[in-house]
Amino acid sequence: MARDPRLRVAVLGPLAVWRDGQPALPGGARQRAVLGLLAARAGHPVHREAIIDLLWPRNPPKSAPAMVRSCIGALRSALGDGDHSARLLAVQEHSYLLRLTGQQLDLIEFTELADRAQNAVLAGDLAAACQSYEQAAGVWRGAPLADVSLLRGHPAVTSLARRRAAMLLSYAEAAAAAGRHERVIPHLRRLADQDEVDERVHARLMIALAGAGQHAAALRVFDLLRERLHAEFGVRPGAELTDAHATVLRSQAAAGSPATPLKPAEPAAPAAVTTPGASALGAAAPAPSAPAPSAAAAITPQSPRPPPHPPPRQLPPPAPHFTGRAEQLKELSELLDQTAGPGATAAVSVIAGTAGVGKTSLAVYWAHQVAGSFPDGQLYVNLRGFDPSGAPVDPADAIRSCLDALGIPAERMPPALDARTGLLRSLLAGKRMLILLDNARDAAQVRPLLPGTPGCLTVITSRHEPTGLAATHGAHVLSLDVLSGAEAAEFLARRLGPQRVAAQRQAARQLIRLCARLPLALAVIAARAAVRRNLPLATLVTELQDSRGVLDALHGGATDPSVRAVFSWSYRQLDDPAALMFRLLGTHPGPDVSVPAAASLAGVPIGQVRPLLAELTGASLLTETAPGRFGFHDLLRAYAAEQAREHCPPAKFAEARLRALDHCLQTGFAGALLLEPHRPQFTPPAPLPGVHAEPLASNQQALAWFEAEHQVILAAINLAAGTGCDSYAWQLAWTVVDFLDWRGHWHDWEATQEIALAACRRLGDVRGQALARRSLARATHQLGRHDETPAHLDAALEKYGELGDVLGQARCHIDMAAVLERQGTYAEAIGHAQQALDQYRAAGDLAGQASALNAVGWCHAMAGDHTLALSYCEQAIVLHRKTGDKDSQAATWDSIGFAHHHLGQYAEAIACYRRALGIYAEIGHRHSRAETLSHLAETQHASGQKAAARDTWRQALAILDDLHHVDADRIRARLASAG
Repeated sequence: MARDPRLRVAVLGPLAVWRDGQPALPGGARQRAVLGLLAARAGHPVHREAIIDLLWPRNPPKSAPAMVRSCIGALRSALGDGDHSARLLAVQEHSYLLRLTGQQLDLIEFTELADRAQNAVLAGDLAAACQSYEQAAGVWRGAPLADVSLLRGHPAVTSLARRRAAMLLSYAEAAAAAGRHERVIPHLRRLADQDEVDERVHARLMIALAGAGQHAAALRVFDLLRERLHAEFGVRPGAELTDAHATVLRSQAAAGSPATPLKPAEPAAPAAVTTPGASALGAAAPAPSAPAPSAAAAITPQSPRPPPHPPPRQLPPPAPHFTGRAEQLKELSELLDQTAGPGATAAVSVIAGTAGVGKTSLAVYWAHQVAGSFPDGQLYVNLRGFDPSGAPVDPADAIRSCLDALGIPAERMPPALDARTGLLRSLLAGKRMLILLDNARDAAQVRPLLPGTPGCLTVITSRHEPTGLAATHGAHVLSLDVLSGAEAAEFLARRLGPQRVAAQRQAARQLIRLCARLPLALAVIAARAAVRRNLPLATLVTELQDSRGVLDALHGGATDPSVRAVFSWSYRQLDDPAALMFRLLGTHPGPDVSVPAAASLAGVPIGQVRPLLAELTGASLLTETAPGRFGFHDLLRAYAAEQAREHCPPAKFAEARLRALDHCLQTGFAGALLLEPHRPQFTPPAPLPGVHAEPLASNQQALAWFEAEHQVILAAINLAAGTGCDSYAWQLAWTVVDFLDWRGHWHDWEATQEIALAACRRLGDVRGQALARRSLARATHQLGRHDETPAHLDAALEKYGELGDVLGQARCHIDMAAVLERQGTYAEAIGHAQQALDQYRAAGDLAGQASALNAVGWCHAMAGDHTLALSYCEQAIVLHRKTGDKDSQAATWDSIGFAHHHLGQYAEAIACYRRALGIYAEIGHRHSRAETLSHLAETQHASGQKAAARDTWRQALAILDDLHHVDADRIRARLASAG
């Protein structure tokens, strides 16, 4: 790839800048850090607050914004002359955007080469793919931005290393398929050296070595990693590594016969082990020691298998008055032949057309007609590519919703987009499934969701024709126009009755012309005409012509004048309360709204809002997307927001927005306490007048509410932060933490806490900053970025110190103990847990003392001192009984059983495990019950009770299979190895 001789910036290694072939690196540490951050996020705006946070992690000076502006000016000088640099480094309100090409920035060059390689794989050209992957690998000069100390551990930098690892793993797959194993071995070796316990990397290295004929070396990789996992973490290799081991053994056995290119086994998620005495961070820890299963035992076909997850049936209901489109329906049906039989492909069709032309109606109607041809199910995702209420759906979140529908639990959900894409494609391989991706913004948004193997059919609707998909995926593009005159007439006849339309044919034609034959406009006008049954259609024509005459003079509206005229006419037919409700809904932050939330938005009783929503739905100005939830077509949302801006006084507008935020906060706060009653809290303000918090009576109801309102709450947090409502921004972020954690939405968790931290800084709220920092520590821990966690905990400790909050400091020390225990630095872990215990004792907090005693005991157990562990955990039990925290009490009994097991006191261990099981059965904590059952089985097996152990493992397996939990594979393998 040719490079720009005038300017070159490099971040994939030490930071470097060249102008006209000469080094031109900015001299100051802060300038270098800002340039590195902007380059790592090239093409994406970086908010000024993020730069301030980078340069001054603690207590930024008041002059920080001015100093950032000065730094940006110096960078412009370093990058070139004023005019040129102004185009390269743009200012967007309070954000900065670096615009470079692949010739100017090595990161973009790397991305383009990796994309080219992926496209070559999809086109079946593996040789070209390997060549592009090799070139992409060659762009790297070392650890990204390794010489910029301020960026060490920054998410923007650590994500670059993860992207390189993902690319090399994709390279390994392509090399394996092409039989070119030897080319990728050096890259995989370096990657394995950088992370000595990454099982996926080591599995790929084993496959490559065996494919190159180096079977002994491949087996050594397995043996070394197995020993390291056992010595450092007390765990056994996961499914992917054992599958690779079995593949190598089969290849070695067949080495004397004519060989075919060695390909890796289907990927599987590594087995996870849950800590019996779970800490605040949920750190992983080993189950009781037991013989590791052989690779053969781990894949024994006689082992019990989980029940199949029911096929997803996610298609929305078809439009009730769908009309015409016979040609397009036939064109779509011809694609079915591409997905079956010899030469089948993963077919892709794009339905493109203007807003309101009926793309979704056509796609959904046709999908229902052919659903029987796809026995493995139908997936539906609304990508909201043009929804004015917020940003388009991120591809990682879209894949997440598909994986949810396919039964993948949160704990098996990969955090990275590439890993999620790979898992989705693995699950779709060999299946006959229909995938409908609605309202796509562009090809980049949908490309990660496309299946990679034959049998599936993907239908995409979009306002734009994503021509790139035609080149890379052979997509069939269907350009949808407005209805023909005959189709439009048939539509009205179905909606209004054929006799009424036939008797007033001329007026019907005029209505069709005024609606520009656009299905959305026809649906709105027909809904109104259907209500006014005795009104002549000619009267409707006159009214609509008057509306259009007024609106033709308007400029800059949200919709086409013809469509806006229809909307305006229908809107003006509404009663005043319904019209106000319509305007207010245009200000709501989320993609849809519940009945109580709509009542809060309007500040009226719930009983009054139901008829208003029914009136809007009957007028086709609103759609009931699910029972009790309502949403707009995006054109109607834009029109409603336009009317709100024009006709709502600013004060009323702001009051409605605050009520919407307050509804989320009041309900979310109650739900958060149902999920985790012992969380550090704040005191929310009293509900605003007119706000109706939704009644939640159990954690199941709370989870269901958070699930339904997930996207609404995220939009509300962004709305609050962007409109100066910083208290709502950070408090809303607090409410959703446990839901995001439990459901595995860890990227959302991190993003919302970053917003919360910035909001608390603007408010000068030290306690809020402490809560956000500790929450960020937990989020980065869950995302696997363990090197970032201590910095967040240190910052939280500092804030709690400023407040004199001993309990807050103690919670941070508990979290730090979990991090250090995971890293195997047990002495330091014990020190932090002990410090937490001392602080809880000084404060007289019994619940905290109990948790800290269990944490100290667990860390001693991990360090091998099981007698001392027993002493601490038994003290914890006494306090748990006083506080009544049954969940923690059960976890501590499990810890005590673990200690007894390792002391050879099997009878005592079994008694403790049975106590824990009794409590878990009482409170209904099924996953923890299954984990304790597996520990009990290990003890039974070690004490010679083989039959009882097998029965106990089967009980654990039944629960985990029912939960579709990743640990089921580990228990299944253990059961198979036990004989």
